[in-house]
Amino acid sequence: PNICLYDPYAPALEGVAEELYHCAFEGVNLTYTSDIKEALSGAKYIVSSGGAARKAGMTREDLLKGNAEIAAQFGKDIRQYCPDVKHVVVVFNPADITGLIVLLYAGLKPSQVSTLAALDSTRLQNELVKYLHIPASEIVNCRTYGGHGEQMAVFASTTKVKGEPLTDFIGTTRLPLTEWEALKVRVIQGGKHIIDLRGRSSFQSPAYLSIEMIAAAMGGQPFRWPAGTYVSNGKFDHIMMAMETSITKDGVTYKEVAGSPSEQEELEKSYEHLCKLRDEVIEMGIIPAIKDWHSLNPNID
Repeated sequence: PNICLYDPYAPALEGVAEELYHCAFEGVNLTYTSDIKEALSGAKYIVSSGGAARKAGMTREDLLKGNAEIAAQFGKDIRQYCPDVKHVVVVFNPADITGLIVLLYAGLKPSQVSTLAALDSTRLQNELVKYLHIPASEIVNCRTYGGHGEQMAVFASTTKVKGEPLTDFIGTTRLPLTEWEALKVRVIQGGKHIIDLRGRSSFQSPAYLSIEMIAAAMGGQPFRWPAGTYVSNGKFDHIMMAMETSITKDGVTYKEVAGSPSEQEELEKSYEHLCKLRDEVIEMGIIPAIKDWHSLNPNID
C-alpha cells in the first residue's frame, strides 16, 4: 500500500498527489517528492513515464535522443538507490529503446524490466469492437508484436471472434480485405489519433495497463497482453521488443511468436527498425557497443 510519486516539477506533482488523495483509496499510504533519492530508496516496484511526451506531428522516434538520456540516468538512479527492486515497467517512448537503456544501466536481470507494449493490442481489440459491433469480451487474444511504433507487426492469426479465428473473417463480406487493411492502419496510428483528439499523448490507458503489469509482478492476476521484454534468442538479438510474455512474481518471460509468413515478415521488419534505433543510440554514445554490454550489466550476455 506504500506508494511514492516522483516528478522533478514539484507544483504539478503536488497537484497529482492532491487528486489521488481525493480518490479516497482505502489503506493507501501515498507520499510524493521531487527528490529522486527519496523517491527510489527502498522501492520494490517502479513505473516510470518520466520522458517527454509526444506532441502533435511527432513520432515516437522524434523523442529518441532526449528520452534516451533520461532513461540512462533513470537506470543509474535505480542502480544507486534501489538495487533490490523487484520489477520496473518503462512507459516513456520510444519504450523499446528506453526500456533497453534502463535495463543496461540499472544492472538488473532481463526478467526484472518490462515495457508497455500492450496498448497496441488493446487498440486492435477496440478497432474490431467498433467495426464488428460486439462486446470486447467476445474478441480474445488480439496481438501486436515487435516495436511499439508505426512499424509494429499486427497479427490476425492469434485473434478469435466469438470462438472463430479472425482469419476466417478477413477477405469475406464480414471483413473485406480493404477494410482489414484500413483497420490495421487505425491500430498503428492509435496513439497519433489520441494526440489529434486531445492535444496530448495517451494517459489513462498506459496508466491502467502498467499497473496491471505491476500487479502481475507482485503475484496477482496474470497480465493478459504482450509486454516489451529483452530478447536475445538467435533470431532477434540484443533488443527490447513486444513478445508473447508472462509476468509473474518471478519476472517477465517470453516465448517465440508464431504467425503466418506475412506476419513473420512484418515482425522481422519491426525488429530491424528497432535495431536501427538501438544503433543510433550507440552512435550517440548514450549506451556502449553491444560487445561491451556485459561489462556494464553482467546479467546481459
